[in-house]
Amino acid sequence: MKYAVVLYDGMADYPVPALDGKTPMQVAKKPLFDSLGRKGRVGMVRTVADGLKPGSDVANLSVLGYDPAVCYTGRSPLEAVSIGVKMKDTDVSLRCNLVTLSDEEDYSAKTMVDYSAGDISTAEAAEIIKSVQEHFGNDEFAFYSGVSYRHCLIVNNGTTDLGNMTPPHDISGRVIGEYLSTSPNAAKLIAMMKESYDFLKNHPVNIKRISEGRRPANSIWLWGEGGKPALESFEKLRGLKGSIISAVDLLKGIGICAGMNTPEVEGATGYIDTNFEGKAKAAVEEWKNGADFVYLHFEAPDECGHRNEPENKVRSIELIDEKVLPVLLGYLDSCGEDYKMMILPDHPTPIVTMTHARDPVPFMIYHKGKEVDSGVDSVNETTASLTGDFVEYGPGLMSRFLSAD
Repeated sequence: MKYAVVLYDGMADYPVPALDGKTPMQVAKKPLFDSLGRKGRVGMVRTVADGLKPGSDVANLSVLGYDPAVCYTGRSPLEAVSIGVKMKDTDVSLRCNLVTLSDEEDYSAKTMVDYSAGDISTAEAAEIIKSVQEHFGNDEFAFYSGVSYRHCLIVNNGTTDLGNMTPPHDISGRVIGEYLSTSPNAAKLIAMMKESYDFLKNHPVNIKRISEGRRPANSIWLWGEGGKPALESFEKLRGLKGSIISAVDLLKGIGICAGMNTPEVEGATGYIDTNFEGKAKAAVEEWKNGADFVYLHFEAPDECGHRNEPENKVRSIELIDEKVLPVLLGYLDSCGEDYKMMILPDHPTPIVTMTHARDPVPFMIYHKGKEVDSGVDSVNETTASLTGDFVEYGPGLMSRFLSAD
């Protein structure tokens, strides 16, 4: 038996005025996804339990069958693992975004213009993080370069008691002052954020970006704090050799911590310009090389939700249907083995709020050779909720997916 999970990050949504009151899932043309849904199990699952923040970290752990209430230590530590940082038990890791802030003199009066600094390239970002490390790095603080706008700060003998270190994608277009932690434990971190603006605004990379009409990475933004992560081996828990294919360090870090393979895919960006076919082909190679279980993660719908791009969010859903599912199904149908496929988002990223939500999300499970009539013509938030199939405990969905029908 082979298993495939296709995770459309942030795909679930609320009705969008720009889409005539429909959700992107309702508007998107996704014939393969819907055809599987007609012959599979369709329902809703709560991936974010009460008391937990609706981030991709918590939600993807839940989808993979890990209980975040038990094993979650923070977002950034998982990304640090992917970057290659060896954390000590006393270290605290924070996500370091490169962001674009407006130019008011008072830092607190600035507006979060762009949480991704105009999709800054990894090469440009590496130059900036190098400068940040040269400026702030010492025995207490060490900065590490990641991918695009996503980077890492390790605090030696740090604390996670930092007050409210707000994710920048939660405050797009807002004045940042009320979202800066006032905890004494965060004072040094907030001071670094403020000071970073003073020297990054004139950084050569940013001067060049501005001259080309692009947004500058004129401040660091610290959040997502956590201690050294520890996950049980997926193979030990499930008896399956697994792989995670993703463009983002968070998912790669989860995979590494769970003892899963995490192949690199050239051209995988985490946005709508990602190498969809390349990721699908990488999944096939993982199966050919002995994997039983492949988890394909696509960040694009989530990014489009954060950016208030309804048309692109619709298109990202369609591109997965056009460029990914045919490759996966073509191989699985030809390899002579039974297989199961589960398709779902991790959490909603509604266009109207431009940030994550904790609502339950639709899921679809298809088992080759054991087709059923779901009564659902097209899988979306409304049709899935009407089936009455609801999984309250998110991590339990993986057990149901892997179990015999």
